[in-house]
Amino acid sequence: MEYKLTVKENFLRFMSGEMPEYIPKFEMEGWFKSSSVKFGNGYVKEDGTRVDEFGVEYTSVATAPNRASMPTPGKILLEDITRWEQVIHPPEIPRDVDWEEMAKKDLGDYDRANLPVMMFAGGYFQTLMGFMGFTEGLCAMYEEPEAVYDLFTCLSEYHLAKEKLFLQYYKPDIWYILDDNATKLNPFISPEMNRKLVIPFQKKQADLAREAGCRILMHDCGRCEDCIDDWLGIGVSAWDPAQIQNDLLGIKAKYGLRMGIIGGWDYQGPPSWPDTPDEVMMEAAVQYVDTLAPGGAFAWQAGVIGSVDDQECKRKDAKLQQFYEDYAKPWYKNHGMA
Repeated sequence: MEYKLTVKENFLRFMSGEMPEYIPKFEMEGWFKSSSVKFGNGYVKEDGTRVDEFGVEYTSVATAPNRASMPTPGKILLEDITRWEQVIHPPEIPRDVDWEEMAKKDLGDYDRANLPVMMFAGGYFQTLMGFMGFTEGLCAMYEEPEAVYDLFTCLSEYHLAKEKLFLQYYKPDIWYILDDNATKLNPFISPEMNRKLVIPFQKKQADLAREAGCRILMHDCGRCEDCIDDWLGIGVSAWDPAQIQNDLLGIKAKYGLRMGIIGGWDYQGPPSWPDTPDEVMMEAAVQYVDTLAPGGAFAWQAGVIGSVDDQECKRKDAKLQQFYEDYAKPWYKNHGMA
């Protein structure tokens, strides 16, 4: 089936609160571009663990998509939030970089005429948990909110200094704010606390990106629908992975095209298990699309969870992606927009 819009045009239409020509597919790994400029003294150990520019150690998780990493258990960088200034030292922004040339090198022959460029914004809630661990990090937010706010102010100055350069020279289409702040059941913190301690800094990032012409995408796992109004307030127009613990149909009914749902696939249940029969997975895929597609504000993001080296996972995931091409992508042409 032929389409008039490119992948980029169609996805940006979706992120602009308009009806896309066809159901878009979110390609995080394919669209994400990073700068090869080195900030601070981050490095990779011989065993594959990574240490970031602040000194937090991360270990990859074999069963996570693309071996995503998590802070290494038991490695605590900051034990006392009131002493953060003695421990957390954001690096200087390199001054001897030809940013224009670096952007050309990093983007290479990427087909940005047909595909969107997406870049990540620095985080706050997750960064604090990486510094302190969840127990002490959450206690710090409750017991010492002023110190947390001061730390986030320091991080914000660093993030914004970097991000101004990224926006100027890489010219991304999508600004991706990632800050997982919820469990499967509820957010780790109240919407009020998030509004006081995190949203002000995310707003600065979003304002900067929107001034540069970017659409703002929020990544937040878990049941985090309590935050949607605040996201809309800072200019977010789409959210992933929009997990099924959230009232997705209620969200579509309430917000319509103002909040695009990317995902909504059951990544915890049988549809995404490697040992689930193909017919069960495909029945779930049909129900998934037929439920979330009507009315727009929906982008495909579905897959199988397992080791990246597992051949059965690869086979089943390829089957799902072919289903996207055959059934999901042309859904509006075959079923109408309603």
